[in-house]
Parts: sequence; structure tokens; C-alpha cells
Amino acid sequence: MCGIVGMFDTRGRRDVNRGLLTRMNDSQHHRGPDEVGEHVEPGLGFGHKRLSIIDLSTGQQPLFNEDHSVVVVYNGEIYNYQSLIPELTALGHVFRTKSDTEVIVHAWEAWGEACVERFRGMFAFALWDRNRETLFLARDRLGVKPLHYALLADGTFLFGSELKSLLVHDGLARDIDPCAVEEYCALGYVPEPRTIFKSAYKLPPAHTLTLRRGAPFAVPVQYWDPRFTLDRPLSLSEAAAELEARLEESVRLRMIAEVPLGAFLSGGVDSSAVVAMMARVSTEPVNTCSIAFADPAFDESRFAQQVAQRYGTRHFVDRVESDDFDLIDQLARVYDEPYADSSAIPTYRVCQLARRHVTVALSGDGGDENFGGYRRYRLHLMEERMRRSLPIGLRRPLFGVLGRVYPKADWAPRMFRAKSTFEALGRDSVEAYFQGVSILRDGMRRQLFTPAFRGELGGYQAVEVFHRHARTAGTDDPLALIQYLDLKTYLVGDINTKVDRASMAHSLEVREPLMDHPLVEWLCSLPSSLKIHGQEGKWLLKKAMEPHLPREVLYRPKMGFAVPLAQWFRGPLRGRVRDALLGERLADTGIFDGAYLRELVDQHQSGRRDYSAPLWTLLMFDAFLRNVADRSGDAGPRTRAA
Repeated sequence: MCGIVGMFDTRGRRDVNRGLLTRMNDSQHHRGPDEVGEHVEPGLGFGHKRLSIIDLSTGQQPLFNEDHSVVVVYNGEIYNYQSLIPELTALGHVFRTKSDTEVIVHAWEAWGEACVERFRGMFAFALWDRNRETLFLARDRLGVKPLHYALLADGTFLFGSELKSLLVHDGLARDIDPCAVEEYCALGYVPEPRTIFKSAYKLPPAHTLTLRRGAPFAVPVQYWDPRFTLDRPLSLSEAAAELEARLEESVRLRMIAEVPLGAFLSGGVDSSAVVAMMARVSTEPVNTCSIAFADPAFDESRFAQQVAQRYGTRHFVDRVESDDFDLIDQLARVYDEPYADSSAIPTYRVCQLARRHVTVALSGDGGDENFGGYRRYRLHLMEERMRRSLPIGLRRPLFGVLGRVYPKADWAPRMFRAKSTFEALGRDSVEAYFQGVSILRDGMRRQLFTPAFRGELGGYQAVEVFHRHARTAGTDDPLALIQYLDLKTYLVGDINTKVDRASMAHSLEVREPLMDHPLVEWLCSLPSSLKIHGQEGKWLLKKAMEPHLPREVLYRPKMGFAVPLAQWFRGPLRGRVRDALLGERLADTGIFDGAYLRELVDQHQSGRRDYSAPLWTLLMFDAFLRNVADRSGDAGPRTRAA
């Protein structure tokens, strides 16, 4: 795993500031502490930080073709590179290394922009073809690896694995994007293609960007999209057998490494299934790493221990205390922009633990999205049956009124919390799902933002992110639609971002067998009834794993990877929350209404409401301002041109 950076003069061949390129590269030292490489030529500079995994002796980057006319910097793993090498050799290409990096160079020469369609893996790379005067950037299908870019006013194009590498350049404007703030306060992350800054962007998953010197600036082009056809007629037993074989193959491909390798083991179904398949294909005991929580309400370590004992793994456990909140400022620096998933804390710790023992770890990420594991999926399907029984013209006025007049009752048993259900039934499917996953819902954001900031938004609402993706989903199946939305938003912006930054902060590579794109495509072809069966999520995965895992692991209630925010904000973080949310820093942005911030804090700390998720979201925005925005330029963060 690595970090990449670069500068490209889109207008000519102006000299690249080598010192600046080095500083951009050094800002990502954590991503690749083993080796450093740079290449500079007129109008172009590439930088690379290497974490050595495969071909330790000859896999250095930047890497060139035979005549040095094509050069690449690359972050990731192409798992099918060994099968591509003989195919490219037969076409006349000569390999000087045994690395997957060199496959990219020769695949570009053989197939051009279509080369990405041949790659199976996680990747972000930039390639320069001097003969064609073309810069080509690409990102993997599911957005496992990040890639940020910006076009400066003078025609200089910047790119880097992490946003911090772009912020090294003084020419990058630091104006905060109001639409990104709206999206962050709704979702807890800034979804692709935005970043928190107006002038910088993320290359979306499954997209390429081709720039030609002297030509108009191009737009990213999509090369892949999951299609939920739901048309494969398999019985449960047939599907379970095929899933087992596909999962084993995906795991085997991801165990290719020349360094110590292991797995995260939370005790949930996904990571346990990965460990079971690793044990099947490995001749040595598998290394497994788990986090134990001091608070038993959040602790799954005993289930992880069951799986570890069953497969005789070398099992390492680290204990996270219930007051492990000193990471707030560190997380802000790791993520570069506001990021509000509090499970980043235990994720950071488990990566820290794993790196003491291995350099590569397999994870179970992607299982919930692909197999239908989230509890919110089942709730959405229940609501969807009711929505489809009444036309929207009748539902909107009827349930809209009920949603407005029914009191909010966070303290009551779930069966009596009807306000959210009434509101959901008054919306269309996409709007209802968006509200269901929102941290601060529409009404809360209207109260949170100042009138001046709402004016800057110009009526823009974050739900448009979901509507934009829903228009390309190609399915009206209730489960498939929201799975598609999560694959485009939550999986990329939250889960993959969390794991990439937390792991790379410790120079740890994490691989993702459940996000293997042929596996994802196959799962998209299966009927939704194989994913959610009654009230049981991940039905197919659980049935396939019954011979391999204890029933207690497979069929226990889902716990998640959470931390006790509500307790923190009424206890040890009580003062810190008040100081941050009611202090001058948030007030000076002009974004947030001070009276509503005080209401959120007072209501939560008095115990009348549980606003832990909104408070954490705002606390992390404050941490971003202190640790990133205020340090990224003399002018500091700006939300308005004025």
C-alpha cells in the first residue's frame, strides 16, 4: 500500500517545483514508510511513498515501461496481476519486475483507457504517457482506495491519495464548500465527488480522468456500475455452495503477500466468514486481531474468541477503555475533512494493534451492503410495503400531518416512536431512506444553520446526492435500490474512508474480500429474497457459513462497532462539548445558529434527549477547523466570498 502525489501543467511545460513536490509527498509518509520515489520532467512531477508488500526487491515507483515513455505511480493491489502478465507478455511486452505495478504500464500500452476494465482489485493510480502527452488517472470500482485532485487557476493540476497532500500547495484556495457542509451534517461525511473545500475533488469510484496537455479540462468518465438484475434462478442451497466457492477464491487472491498477513476478527458474521476461509486455504495458523471494549454493552470479543479457538488462530486482543476519546484531534488530522463516524476510534485502535503483528490484514467490510445486513434495510422494507399500499398523493398529506403533530419520543420503547415512521411514510422511497440514515434530519439542519448560510445554500439539500444516484440505479426493487445507494455513498464515503485512513495512519494494508467486484456482480444478480428472509438479514451468507461458524456467531443480534457517546457527553466530555459547540470557533464560521447549538447541548446533557450523534458530528467539525482548516492557509477557513 502506498501514497501517491503529482503535479501536471495542463497548459505547457513549466518547471515543476521539486521542493514542493517533495513536501507533498512527505505529507503522506505514513502511507509508505519503506521507500520514496520521485520523477520530474518538463511540466510533470510524480511522487510516491511505498509500503512494500509484493516484489520487495524490484517494485519501486515511479515505474516505467521499456523506453521510459510511460510512467506510473500507484496505490493498491491488482489481485489478478499474475494472470495478466503472460497475456501481456504474449502481446510482446517485456517485464523487468514481478510486481503488479508493471502490469498497469503494459496494460495501458495494450488496451489504453480500457485497461482498468481488466483489473481486479483496489487501486488508485496516475499514469503519464509522454508520446501522447496524456495524464490518465483511475480509481477502483468500489472506492476502496482514495484519489483527490484540484485544478489551480494557473492551469496546474494536483493529485494525491489524501487531501492533506493538496493542502501543502499554497495555490489551493481554502474556501469551504457550503454544499459539502450540508452533506456532512446530514450524512457524517462528505460524499464523492466533493471535498470540504470548493477547489478540491475526489475522483469517484469506478471513474477515470484523462487530461491532455493543451486540451480543455476533461470530466471523469465512469467505466463500471453494479447492475441489480436479480435474475439468476438459484435455489438457496445452490447459491450457498457457489457463494462459498467464490468467497474462498476472493480470500485466496488477497492472501498473496511477501510480508506478515492476518485478519480483523470482530466476532461478527462478515469478519468471521473471512477468517474461516483464510483458515481453509492457509497452511499456517491465521493471525487475527480483535478489540475488546471495557463496556460490556459494546463488547463482542467473546464471539471473536470462539472463532479464533475453532480455527486455532494466533489471536491478539487489545482492550479499549470506555473513555478512549483522546483521539479526537488525531482523527481530525487523519481524515483531513470533517468525518463523524465515531467507530473511527476503535477502527484506529484495531489497526494500531494489527500493525504490531502484521503488515496486511483482511477485513469483512462490505458484507452488510452486499448481503443485506443492516437493520435499517429491514425497517425500510416494512415501511415500503406500507408506502406501496397507498398512493403518494394520499400519503404525503396524511402522514405529513401525523409526523408534525406526533411528539418525538427518543426515550420510549421503539414501538411507540411513531413520529419518524409517520414522516417516512409521507415521503417517497429515496427521501425516506435518506432521512433514515441522516444524522441531522432536514428540520434539524434548517434550525442548525444561520439564515445567511441557508442563503448560501440556495435551496440545495443533501438528499440530492441520493436522488442523483437513484436515477442511475436501474432497479425499483426496494432492497436493491437502497443497497445500490449504500454502495455509492455510505460504503465509499464512510466505511472505506474510515478503514483506509485509519489503517494507513499505521502503515497497514487492509484488503477486502467481500468487495471483490466479480462477487459483487454475482450478488447483484440474485433475488433479494436470498439476502433478507423474514427478519433475518444476510440470509444467504449465514446459510453458506453454517458448516463453518457457530450458530451463536451467525444468528446473534448485530452489535456494531460503537462507542458510548451519550455517556461521554454527559460525563467526561461534558465540558469539552460545551466549550467546542458554544465557543467562538463555530460561531465565527457564520454557519451555525448559536441558540440551536445551545439547545442541542442542554437537552442532551440534561438527559431529556439523546443528541449524541449530532453533537459528535459538530464536535468533529470543530476539530477539523482547529487541526486542518485553520492550519492550511494564512486566510484560514472561509464559507463566503465576502
